[in-house]
Amino acid sequence: MTSEPTLPRIRPEIAALPPYKQGRPADAGGFKLSSNENPFEPLPGVVEALQAQSTLNRYPDATAGGLRAALGATYGVAADAVLVAAGSVSLLAAFLQAAASTGDEVVYAWRSFEAYPGLVLVAGATSVPVPNRPDGGHDLDAMAAAVTERTRCILLCTPNNPTGPVITSEEFAAFVARVPSDVLILLDEAYAEFVTDPAAVNGLGERVFEAHPNVVVLRTFSKAYGLAALRVGYAIGHPRVLDGARATMIPLSVTAQAEAAGVASLEHRAEMAERVAVIVDRRERLVAGLREAGWDVPDTQANFVWLPTADPAVAAAFDAAGLIVRPFPEGVRISVGEEESLERILEVARSLR
Repeated sequence: MTSEPTLPRIRPEIAALPPYKQGRPADAGGFKLSSNENPFEPLPGVVEALQAQSTLNRYPDATAGGLRAALGATYGVAADAVLVAAGSVSLLAAFLQAAASTGDEVVYAWRSFEAYPGLVLVAGATSVPVPNRPDGGHDLDAMAAAVTERTRCILLCTPNNPTGPVITSEEFAAFVARVPSDVLILLDEAYAEFVTDPAAVNGLGERVFEAHPNVVVLRTFSKAYGLAALRVGYAIGHPRVLDGARATMIPLSVTAQAEAAGVASLEHRAEMAERVAVIVDRRERLVAGLREAGWDVPDTQANFVWLPTADPAVAAAFDAAGLIVRPFPEGVRISVGEEESLERILEVARSLR
């Protein structure tokens, strides 16, 4: 009989942290609607740009300089005000590790992006989750009241994932005015391109990082641009604030292929906007149909809808119909995908009311 080997010690809180669980692929004839992926093929020129990056025996540019320059030109900022990483999750992790540690607090709305609690824990900081409003949006008054002298970072997700509502420009301005200027605010706008509400805050359009250097805006190529498989996101803010994340990021994490695809995608923003308009139209029709079926769907400005229900039978019913959705303890998130999926979603939704 062999004895179990003595294994290295792992931090107890990490040992108890469940690993990220990815939505599984759909079966043939089904639809994967669990990961907020873009249903469209890559934009023109993207595949060609990938194929041109065939020098696989050399490391990529650690600074992603070409993409930073392209993003700087797109948004009218200097290249050193742009930071590129392997998806916006990598940026969140880097900023949290730069700003918060043992004894520090990080404030965020809940429920919001599922990675927030784990990223805070890995940084060694303490989570301060603040419940959402009944409509699924951030309760910014309660979040401002939760800020203490130990607060080092605040995470704002707009549109909020997984519920869908946005933070308005007026709400954001009032919130920032209440937060000490030495507290880092990460404005997570992963779904910003899908927003049609003119009242919504637009961190890059309003250049909030200029009036408030403690604000950094995060965006991604994974959603509207459809580059989820390549993992590339970016932050725009004050260069010295970005330096903190530059110091904590894993180097060389953005491949030359991802950088080239990002540059090529920016050259086709008009086509991206046309595709987003199609997804937004599907979103609006889906929301209307779900409400007609009796579901209390929050106003969503993202590429997903939220069904507020704790009944596990709901997700199971969608699954049985070949619709892979994302269940949470408080509800079910359904991505807006292929046109053919809409009626099937509504058929299931009607059967459950």
